[in-house]
Amino acid sequence: MTGSITGSGSDAGPPGRHDIGGMSGLVLSADGPALAAEGDADDILCEAWAQDVAMVAIPVARLAPGFLSLGTRLAGAVVQKFVTYHLRLAVVGDISARTRDSGALRDFVTEANRGRDVWFVRDIDELSQRLSPARAG
Repeated sequence: MTGSITGSGSDAGPPGRHDIGGMSGLVLSADGPALAAEGDADDILCEAWAQDVAMVAIPVARLAPGFLSLGTRLAGAVVQKFVTYHLRLAVVGDISARTRDSGALRDFVTEANRGRDVWFVRDIDELSQRLSPARAG
């Protein structure tokens, strides 16, 4: 599936390859296998390369329960893989309850969102706005 995502209004939007804010992106299905181990990121990276995209949008629903617990080091390992292989990553969905309960996670998300490679966004519309060429200038 190839298309453009604009105005979807809901979390990650339809799965598949899309133009998101002027960038080629792979939107993962919310009901796919959980991202529960560092090796699971390898499967996602392979799919992204096969689809020839510049970024991947992962719905929060795909994250294993421990992913956002920084003590597991899973989030850091996955983020590092994406950065190492020069593929942008967006975690799409509401994690406000988790960031409210964890200062370390809140700091991690804030720092990630300051950069260009990894973002935590509420929905696909926010991601599209962050990627839009007008904003990049």
